[in-house]
Amino acid sequence: MAVAIITGASKGLGRALAGALAERGWDLVLDARSPHALRESAEAARARGGRVVALAGDVTDAAHRGELVAAARELGGLDLLVSNASALGAEPLVRLEALPPDGLRAALETNVVAALGLVQEGLPLLRESGAGTVVAVSSDAAVEAYETWGGYGASKAALDQLVAVLAVEEPGLRVWAVDPGDMATDLYAAAVPDDGGARPAPESVVPGFLALLDRRPASGRYTAPDLVEPDPAGARPVRAEGVR
Repeated sequence: MAVAIITGASKGLGRALAGALAERGWDLVLDARSPHALRESAEAARARGGRVVALAGDVTDAAHRGELVAAARELGGLDLLVSNASALGAEPLVRLEALPPDGLRAALETNVVAALGLVQEGLPLLRESGAGTVVAVSSDAAVEAYETWGGYGASKAALDQLVAVLAVEEPGLRVWAVDPGDMATDLYAAAVPDDGGARPAPESVVPGFLALLDRRPASGRYTAPDLVEPDPAGARPVRAEGVR
């Protein structure tokens, strides 16, 4: 069975993606900082199929990253690494004039430095896989200038560039930065608590991620909603089948 590591997997997109991959028979190593929420997410994924290892910890901790990769090795290798864990830098978001430098450092440490550290740790296993894949969850804030999103957007722009260079340096892998689009998540609620507008559930964008795994297009930056093919009646996305 294929093996995936998913960070930030206790809720939101990470949990939704874990459940979808488990349903397809993937074995999973899941990470999050909250042990209780992570345990619930792991149990939900386990109920849908596949083996699931849940390791609570902080991806900014090098020792924890080593544990995640070691767990994947025990499951048989590493075919997919999803860097989904994210930090905002300030909660709620603030204009750049008020952004604490330590907040920006924290966003960069989680969103960029930890993502690179996990890639470095898992690279030998990814190279050994017949279909080694890295997915970095990006944001439209990486390419658009939104007021108060400067620190978070800068960290995601840096992540995009890291992914682009990794793709050049590792042509044997698929390396994708994926913008999931607007979602109703705790992260967004923490970023803009006064915004009560309706947003899609994270589960609604998962088919876009699965389409990438099915089609395996060239390394690059993709937007998840654009990858979903509507059915002939235009009623709902068609979910492609297959593990890779």
